[in-house]
Amino acid sequence: MQIRQKDERAHSSVPHHVAIIMDGNGRWATSRGFPRVMGHQKGAAAVRRTVEAAASRGIAILTLFAFSSENWKRPRTEVSALMQLFMRALDKETEHLRENGIRLHVLGDVSAFSDSLRQRIAQAEERTRDGHRMLLNIAANYGGRWDIVQAARAAAADIASGRLESHDLNEERFASYLAEKEDVDLLIRTGGEKRISNFLMWQTSYSEIYFSDTLWPDYSSQDLDLAIEFFRGRERRFGMTSAQVADPR
Repeated sequence: MQIRQKDERAHSSVPHHVAIIMDGNGRWATSRGFPRVMGHQKGAAAVRRTVEAAASRGIAILTLFAFSSENWKRPRTEVSALMQLFMRALDKETEHLRENGIRLHVLGDVSAFSDSLRQRIAQAEERTRDGHRMLLNIAANYGGRWDIVQAARAAAADIASGRLESHDLNEERFASYLAEKEDVDLLIRTGGEKRISNFLMWQTSYSEIYFSDTLWPDYSSQDLDLAIEFFRGRERRFGMTSAQVADPR
């Protein structure tokens, strides 16, 4: 990221890029005596609420952690239900996103998904590609370490082919190979846990981090506003002093 862009973000009252680790679906369901899949179904409704709230508040990029590369370790029935829920959400929400100017992009290694799911993802991305109000990233089969490794492989391939000189590979150029190139301004994790769980590890280097005790199915626009208010109260220095942030000339 260029210094000018960092200066702009240091003085912004609304985060340009918000990323959310949507945690607590299973615990929400279990605490109510429901099967875990019901928590994921309720969580899908929270996704729609949060997308609408983020767009209305002027957030430019919203990245949601839907399914990590480690989530394949969960019970097979739960993974299958999550894949079906993902497909239904794409079928149901794509037109709504398009009508509201929201562009959908799926981050992650989609090669592990079924042909039908990959087709739905491609169709949804194509249908919403002209949306300029907000970019909605869904991180699915995504891991931060995977992201850095695949970026390193792509950069190495370009160097080997002569498309890139090794001495030209700096942080800004390397970021162009990542699944999401924009740094995250505000990282939110719901559900009370306090870790980043291998999510956007490069992109969150200078993120403000807000932990919410609210379980994801209960997450509301008011919860998002609390996180934004927290962000507004932070002094973002990016290695500078407080005096430099106050007067960046």
